[in-house]
Amino acid sequence: MFQKILIANRGEIAVRVIRACKEMGVQTVAVFSTADRNALHVALADESYCIGGPRPQDSYLNQDAILTVATETGATAIHPGYGFFSENASFARAVRDCGIVFVGPTPEVIEQMGDKDHARRVAREAGVPIVPGCDLIATPEQAVEEATRIGCPVLIKARAGGGGRGIRRVDDPAQAGHAFQEASQEAASAFGDGECYMEKFVAHAHHVEVQLLCDEHGTILTLGERECSVQRRNQKLLEESPCACLPDDVRQRMCASARAMAAAVGYTGVGTIEFLYTDDGDYYFMEMNTRLQVEHPVTEFVTGIDLVKWQLRVAAGAALPFTQADIRPTGHAIECRINAETREGVPSCGKVTMLHVPNGPWVRFDSALYQGMTVPPYYDSLLGKLIVHAQTREEAIRKMRSALGELAIEGVSDNSELQLDILNDPDFLSGVYHTDIMAHLLPQSR
Repeated sequence: MFQKILIANRGEIAVRVIRACKEMGVQTVAVFSTADRNALHVALADESYCIGGPRPQDSYLNQDAILTVATETGATAIHPGYGFFSENASFARAVRDCGIVFVGPTPEVIEQMGDKDHARRVAREAGVPIVPGCDLIATPEQAVEEATRIGCPVLIKARAGGGGRGIRRVDDPAQAGHAFQEASQEAASAFGDGECYMEKFVAHAHHVEVQLLCDEHGTILTLGERECSVQRRNQKLLEESPCACLPDDVRQRMCASARAMAAAVGYTGVGTIEFLYTDDGDYYFMEMNTRLQVEHPVTEFVTGIDLVKWQLRVAAGAALPFTQADIRPTGHAIECRINAETREGVPSCGKVTMLHVPNGPWVRFDSALYQGMTVPPYYDSLLGKLIVHAQTREEAIRKMRSALGELAIEGVSDNSELQLDILNDPDFLSGVYHTDIMAHLLPQSR
């Protein structure tokens, strides 16, 4: 195992990795911006270093500063968390060139799967179903032609990045040229790559993702699936495992497809294959996330496997000691993302004047919050993740309602009341809900 790891991130995921390292006897190095000088991850790490101003590009996206700290402190590995550099092939390559281990797949795999157009081709060659669509679009005129050929509605999607950016829905082919230009400009601004492709919009679909855990010795495991259909503006709000509407035979085929995709690219570490699933039993590959997911705790609860610890062990060259037959998910887990925002999604920041965190058996709150801290305006709005586990879905829903009712955050707005509305929604309670579930709760969320 590594002796010292640098965590190139902030907030709850930095705290999550630091805690795993402490349990494994590994020293940790934190980096922080001037806005995060008093952040929890800074206090918990064995060593902490300021690497720049509050803007991400001046600190958490400052590659030279991060690599300098890693080299000078003797860190032998860098954990990127999620976001920032977690799916940046150039950064992973620079880490490797410094003789340091990047905790994740190889730069080559990140590069291949980060190009979503290329990932579609890999999936097709691996026999994994893909959504009907087209390859990269060159001009607005071509966008109109392809939208007409495929048939609306369609989605124009950036080949790079993620997080819902660089995506536009087109309901009329005549709108496709303008939508392509908008998506391309947004993608270029967010990811430095304005290339886009087009897919058929699959109406009333479920967003289901399969968790991968792969070592360097050829073992490829799937750890069940997560239902991630509760979304606003392509941003996930709530996740659960298992997916209540997924038949066992489809689940087995979907997991087999995920393993085939991982084998096709020689994947190592933790990763996720995202699918669209329709009520008629079909599923389609969407994309591969070559990093630890925000929602990984629901999988940890149902499998009993600490994904962060195994991510670190695999990166250090360890072989997985279990087989696919050993993976037997039990019970049901739900995660609610607690964001610093109003019900309508307007970001909030400020000083946390009061904080009460729910507790009890199988209740977990992954967060970097503490009373008296200031939530800065420069970063993602995620305050924390509330996760519960129970033997049945119904019990898990009741447990989450209780936990949300007990959670109290004052000084900044949060979305816990919206989460309670979701948990009481008849469509959600049925277990057969789709990615448009928020349309009636928040009509402006589409």
